Amino acid sequence: MARLKVALLGCGNIGVRHAAAARELQHELDLVACCGREPGKTAAFAKTIEAAPFTDFAEMLAVAKPDLLIVALPPFAHDGQVEAAARAGVHVLVEKPIALSNERARAMVETVRAAGVIGACGFMYRFGAAVGRWESLMAAGQTGRIGHFSGNFHSNALHAPWWRSREKSGGQMVEQLIHIVDLARHFLGMPQTAYARAANLFHRDVPGYDSEDQSAIVLGYDDGRIAVLHASNSVVRGRWAKSWQIITERRTAIFTDWNRAEIFTTVGEPGSETIDEARDVFVAQLENVAAAIRGAAPVKVPLEEGAKTLEIVLAARRSADERREIRL
Repeated sequence: MARLKVALLGCGNIGVRHAAAARELQHELDLVACCGREPGKTAAFAKTIEAAPFTDFAEMLAVAKPDLLIVALPPFAHDGQVEAAARAGVHVLVEKPIALSNERARAMVETVRAAGVIGACGFMYRFGAAVGRWESLMAAGQTGRIGHFSGNFHSNALHAPWWRSREKSGGQMVEQLIHIVDLARHFLGMPQTAYARAANLFHRDVPGYDSEDQSAIVLGYDDGRIAVLHASNSVVRGRWAKSWQIITERRTAIFTDWNRAEIFTTVGEPGSETIDEARDVFVAQLENVAAAIRGAAPVKVPLEEGAKTLEIVLAARRSADERREIRL
């Protein structure tokens, strides 16, 4: 079986994670090229991953001829590369958020669909062992209906300069909390309403920092279900704390991350189950995309999933700006 040729667009921290995942799968993937804006940084990065460096995206597509393009750009830098790759017959894995507007996201999804290539979104939380176990319980009808989902994303860092700018990152709800929002949508479906509040309380004196550092979202469902999500960038330095809880008719699940959870039986005979694994979700995600390209499995998180979750966080941001509930 010939290895799939992979190219990486974006040489930052998330690019490092994707490159490491590709190396873990080198028996079926060949990371042949990377592309970045800064020649020196790109060359140094390419050397560490043993790939050809490019600073011109079109040239990389033409010369490297990849089968798969991993798009690891900051959201503001998405300006047609996904569409160009799709039109060239290249499959794409796009980091979240896939865009900063619904229109831009829809253009990506429609072009990928029209080109007939695989398009995947980088919601890697869905590949965790604990998330997978909960999916299997739901599929087997052992949980009953979900009534309540709660989740959070807390950090304390200045991050990259682009991240601090709401115009470039979308803000913390759009760029970070979106992972937890995606899980809520994955398990509960699309909400009918979004209400949010957000503020920059502790970083007003940091140059270029106009993103929120405190936020909360309530997602409403017309049948009475609720999801409550919150985020901050003022907790423990150097720690990215993500957790969520799902309450259903028969079980309650408390997740400390995508691989670790306690699941309690709350109706009938009491019991509990602990999931604690060390699955690399970046590797699992890339493995699934490769299988989808070969026709061996469906893609687990299609690109349109990125567009749907983006719609929710953009509605939440609008709600916070206008201080009113938004109906999706």
